[in-house]
This record gives sequence, structure tokens and C-alpha cells, in this order.
Amino acid sequence: MARLYLIRHGRPSATWGGHDDDPGLDETGLAQARAARDWLLARPAAERPSLVVSSPLRRCRETAEPMAEALGVAIEIDPVVGEIPTPKALAAEARPGWLRQAFQGTWAAIDGDMDYDAWRDDILASLARRGNTAVFSHYVAINAAVSKLTGVDQVLAFRPDHCSITVLETDGGAVRLVEKGAEAVTGVL
Repeated sequence: MARLYLIRHGRPSATWGGHDDDPGLDETGLAQARAARDWLLARPAAERPSLVVSSPLRRCRETAEPMAEALGVAIEIDPVVGEIPTPKALAAEARPGWLRQAFQGTWAAIDGDMDYDAWRDDILASLARRGNTAVFSHYVAINAAVSKLTGVDQVLAFRPDHCSITVLETDGGAVRLVEKGAEAVTGVL
């Protein structure tokens, strides 16, 4: 069985819903990225990641960089593990309110122009085809995978903290949750 590590990005320099829609990491976030790298490198050899995958967004790429550098590999960008797709007609300034509403409900009840259950399936399919991999992603994308694996229909299955590491396993077909990562004590930032 291959080990998959879903890592939420480190603390960004701006909060979601702010003016910068693709912020990098602040100093705390950079330190969190290095701590995640150290934790991953300390795994037993058979479980240690050999590949690094990231959402296209800057905060994830910056969180992934220390791990990729330590392994001497390029970061594979996978849009499937990116942020939850926003409805096409939604204005940028309306996204924070749309997200807040989505967080309070179920996957089936999200107001949008796409099938969010299919997005959850796409995330799991992307993960299932990988070997030992560190995947740097987002709060909602990690919840999409965990909620699907645990049979929970709530959008928020848990509250992964910055650089929280959720452990999964795959045999190349099925994906199984091994352990949820550390939970945040505050809401999404």
C-alpha cells in the first residue's frame, strides 16, 4: 500500500476573501512548511514520500517547495487538488460569502454550476493513482476527500490546521483514510 499525505498549505500572508486572491506564505507559514518537510522525511523509508504534488495556488506551491528541494524532485502541479471551483457567474467579491454558506451545508446543497460530488471523486481518483506522495492542498479539498472516505455529507468533515498532515493509503484503486491531521482551533483563515 502506498502512503499519501494530504498537507494543508502553511499560513498565508493574507486571508481568504482578502484583496490578494493568490497570497504566498507569511513567516509562520514558511516555518510550518519546513516543519511539515521534517515530519515527512522522518517517516520510515517504506512510507516516505518520493513525489510532491501541489495545487496551482502560490500558498500550496510555497508549502511544497521545502519537501521538493529535500527530495530533489520537481513539484507536479495538479489543479484537481486545488481550491473548490467557484460558480462561473459568481463575482470575485461574492466568493467569501459563497464559501461561508457552502461550509455550513452538505455537498449536495452547494449552490453552483457544477457537480461537487464528481469533484470529490476526481480528487480521490487523482490520489489513487499515486505512489508514496506528499500532496499540498487546501482546507476544502482535503475535506472533500475526507468526507467522501468517511461517508459524511457535510462539507466540513473536520478543520485541518495550517500544515496539518492527513494520512491516506492506496492500493492503486481504492483510497483509505489512515489518520486525520491536526485540527485548527479557530475557523478558516
